Amino acid sequence: MAQYLQLKNIIERLQETGSQELTTQVDLGCNFYVNAEVPDASTIFVALGYGFFVELTLPEALAFIEKKNKLLTELSEALTKDSAKIKANIRMVLEGLHELQGLQDLPEETRRDIFL
Repeated sequence: MAQYLQLKNIIERLQETGSQELTTQVDLGCNFYVNAEVPDASTIFVALGYGFFVELTLPEALAFIEKKNKLLTELSEALTKDSAKIKANIRMVLEGLHELQGLQDLPEETRRDIFL
């Protein structure tokens, strides 16, 4: 999500300047940068995932980023809810095991949370 937000900021700056030509530095890997000149910055390539890219205009890219952020936020919320349910189920099973084994509850200072 952070990369999409960064891309959104860059696109908004490109739209503010209105310049079609762009001079920038590109990371080739291992923090090795080279100067690059883009003759037409009206379209950009956006990574879709799994090695696929699509060429979009700047407004199309902003719309795509908004949809992708919404989708990723919904997915994150669903996974957070699922993890909370799983954690509650594990805690309930552990309490049941303690009860079946006839163990007394440990004092809070000696109890460890297994989810830390």
